[in-house]
Amino acid sequence: MSDRSEDVSRRGFLMATAGGAAAAGVTGTATAQETTEAGGTATANGMGANGTSAPKGTEGGGIPDLGGYLDNANTYDGSVTDKTGQDTVTVQVGTGDQGYGFTPAGVRVDNGATVEWEWTGNGGSHNVVADEGPIDSGSPAGGSGVMYELTFQEDGIYNYYCSPHQSLGMLGSVVVGTDYPTVEPASGGGGGGPALPGSAKTIGVATAVVMSASLGLSYIFMKYGGDYETPD
Repeated sequence: MSDRSEDVSRRGFLMATAGGAAAAGVTGTATAQETTEAGGTATANGMGANGTSAPKGTEGGGIPDLGGYLDNANTYDGSVTDKTGQDTVTVQVGTGDQGYGFTPAGVRVDNGATVEWEWTGNGGSHNVVADEGPIDSGSPAGGSGVMYELTFQEDGIYNYYCSPHQSLGMLGSVVVGTDYPTVEPASGGGGGGPALPGSAKTIGVATAVVMSASLGLSYIFMKYGGDYETPD
């Protein structure tokens, strides 16, 4: 092959490589933008800040900040049960191994929904009361069936308990509407740092591709030198 052919081939290779690197950068940026826009829409519909689905029972209002109130509650599994979209929601009273729990312990309902507390007949006499707010079924009572109900008309988090068994972990919370204290989604991976959004990951990949292409071009120029002469 002639020198001229080698020069032309080398020039064509360099131009193609540079074009590929630029295209990779543009594609990476566009993908990141699409991911960000999609994430924004998803977040508005109940997605976590890191682009993953938020825990059940958090759509539209974020993850409720219960302030650790249910941490030692019987029957609490770490989640708030989503009952939004229902006019009437039932919470069982006297559940768990010894009948000292509410099920679900944490529940989210719409503003204007009615919560019914249904006694199971287990665990002795119970009541449903709160130190603050409208929840108050009165004195403890035994038996079974719906013995108390309340229609919630204001957004917020309502913590309550059974007074005879409060110290035994008979605690509950009702999350109402969408305007209530929230917490950020927990980061994954166990590394202790915040979870990266999908857009940041995409930008990182695109940047790595561009840098690799640039290093490749530098190596070729150093090894073969540039070709700046116009062929005859």
